[in-house]
Amino acid sequence: MADSAETEVSESRHHYKQSRWLLYGISAGHGVKHFGQGAVLILVPEIRTTLALSDVAIGAMFGARDAASGLANVPAGLLTDMYRHRVPLLLMISMGLVGASYLMIGLSSWYWLTLLALMVIGAGTSLWHAPAFSELAVRYPERVGFAMAAHSTGAQIGNTTAPAVIGLLLGGISFLGMEWAGLSWRTVALLLVIPALATLAVIATRFHGGAPSKSSTSLRNYLESSRHLIQSPAVLSQAVLHAIRGAAHNSIQLFLVIYMAEELNYSELNIGIHISLLTLAGIASTPVLGVLSDRFGRRIVSTFSMGAIGLFVLAFLWAEDGWMLTMNTVLLGVFIFSIMPVILAAAMDATEVGSEGTAVAALFAGGALIGAAAPVVAGVINTASGFDGVVIFVGCLAAAGTLLSWFAPRGKTTNA
Repeated sequence: MADSAETEVSESRHHYKQSRWLLYGISAGHGVKHFGQGAVLILVPEIRTTLALSDVAIGAMFGARDAASGLANVPAGLLTDMYRHRVPLLLMISMGLVGASYLMIGLSSWYWLTLLALMVIGAGTSLWHAPAFSELAVRYPERVGFAMAAHSTGAQIGNTTAPAVIGLLLGGISFLGMEWAGLSWRTVALLLVIPALATLAVIATRFHGGAPSKSSTSLRNYLESSRHLIQSPAVLSQAVLHAIRGAAHNSIQLFLVIYMAEELNYSELNIGIHISLLTLAGIASTPVLGVLSDRFGRRIVSTFSMGAIGLFVLAFLWAEDGWMLTMNTVLLGVFIFSIMPVILAAAMDATEVGSEGTAVAALFAGGALIGAAAPVVAGVINTASGFDGVVIFVGCLAAAGTLLSWFAPRGKTTNA
């Protein structure tokens, strides 16, 4: 009997260790994905100059990326729920596409090929979401908010390190007599292929099989689950909220880079540091908001956060340069990405067991497709009214998101 008890304890510890490292591993992979996704922002001024692109053309590139991202979520959700044991393969395909997109960017001298490359990176990054988020939802059913936040913290780390690192690689450094002129943007783009392929290799060798499914999901069952989700006001409202948050984030981030490069004449490194600051505070705030939403409810946390996003976006109207711009960027970064896992957890609260991948797909697909027009609209506004016009546009988006956060219907859980 004693040996049996010791065996059970040993197996329990082994399971806990495996579960813990799975969470860390998937979160780290998410960080690599966002490192690649965020790096392209710092390349924008160089690509814009090389290809002689207008504000609208730049906005269209990112709008196309978001549209491809949204469409890719549909097959990702279907394949995740139907073939949960193939989750590692889906994650490998995701990373492969990210690597391929940077190869295309580095070799491209044409606008349309660069636009296609951004669509590939949008599709590749989206293929990560459904398998990764649903895997964590299945394995951590009692701590969904925390698991979503931990996974998103990996993204925050990637978002934070990428701009500073890419800015340094582009701009070089002069320190204590050491001079380095940096690399060309094409070389940097080609170097970004390496971390994507390295992550693909780690997934192939270390992650075997997805979480066991409690039910067998056929195509018919999947379509039926999709129909229920599409008809769910709780899931749909979170998809729209996710779209508003993403539209606000992408628009302010993209044209903040252009504003700093062209109006403030900041160096590549200085721009990279500021975009890093936009997500640095989120490394700490993301898990905090996730835990708070588990304890006090999704509604109050998401409403407060969307309101704060609107406030700090509008603050750019007077925080135009210097330390005020820097500080406002940090404060905006506490909320602008960190609220995303709370929105995702709210959608999961209204999702039936076995449809987690479908719910993630619906959230990201709807969000990306609805928000795809925002960078184009922001480009038109930036051309007509400058950065201040973009700020007002994004502030209005955040205000709409604040109202939706409070009045949105919720799932039948204690975390309403």
